Amino acid sequence: MTQEAPHIKEVTYEIKKVFDDMRLDRYLASRLHDYSRTFIQKLVKEGSVLINGHTTKSSYDIQRGDVITVRAPLIEESKILPEDIPLTIIYEDEYLMVINKPYDMVVHPAGRHPSGTVVNALTFYCQSLSQINGPLKAGIVHRLDRDTTGVMLTIKSDAVHAHIAMQFEKRYIHKEYLAVVEGEFPLDSDEINLPIGRHRKEPQKMSVRHDIGKEAVTIYEVLERFRGYTLVKLKPKTGRTHQIRVHMKALGHPVVADFMYSSQETCCLSDLLQKERELEEIPIIDRQALHAHRIEFFHPIMKKSLKFQADLPADMSALIQALREIRPYRSSNN
Repeated sequence: MTQEAPHIKEVTYEIKKVFDDMRLDRYLASRLHDYSRTFIQKLVKEGSVLINGHTTKSSYDIQRGDVITVRAPLIEESKILPEDIPLTIIYEDEYLMVINKPYDMVVHPAGRHPSGTVVNALTFYCQSLSQINGPLKAGIVHRLDRDTTGVMLTIKSDAVHAHIAMQFEKRYIHKEYLAVVEGEFPLDSDEINLPIGRHRKEPQKMSVRHDIGKEAVTIYEVLERFRGYTLVKLKPKTGRTHQIRVHMKALGHPVVADFMYSSQETCCLSDLLQKERELEEIPIIDRQALHAHRIEFFHPIMKKSLKFQADLPADMSALIQALREIRPYRSSNN
């Protein structure tokens, strides 16, 4: 490893296994958890990412034997740069704020300072944020995966943060997600109770672990069936990392376009038509089809329960509409 310049960290990855159509930016996003895919693409464009010593494009499909070198910015953990990033605010008062988190937005930095996290945006927008979890997680009481969209609760007051955190711990807060998954469920609803822990061989992933896994419970309900796909509502009772994505994969119904847990990282029209993909075909969706739809919690100052929801984003709506048109469900009784 070469000597690092101030505030610059260099990391190297040697690709030792075969990936099926894994883009460079997608691979790095799975390894560099604190950087958004957009920021990684910026690094590639600037020449800060090398494949076997040469610059390349974000769309490069990595191959076994490749050596990837990344030079990325590093700052002191105590410093968070406020960034004027637009926030879609669903609700706000002097104690908390509910936002609709977009796709490809990291919730908080963790030692390295990526551009465009929720915390950077909150620091710019809010005069005060809760500091219970430290400056890197200012205002953050729960999180969504980078590529998961939807409703997210953020906190301005330490006292309110402590109360809301207690509600999460005691499972008083109710969350609902919507997902489009592969395959057709035989049941209309069920409870999944499978423990989750770190993957044995791939530390960036989680998996069902009956040996060291922690309790993880998710309730699912089928909302709409298609040929080969299902729209489901999911209610996690626990909050394990990647819980819904791991549970869906464990049932044999991975979330569509989940680059980490499904067979394909995008979903195109040709996939629904069961045809060979066209050259440079634009995907209907290029991230996991998972959306945090609703949240319900008790406001400790207002002394009442509040419910908020975020409408489906355009990519998931387009996917569902395409499925209705191309792969409508046909009952075996018809």
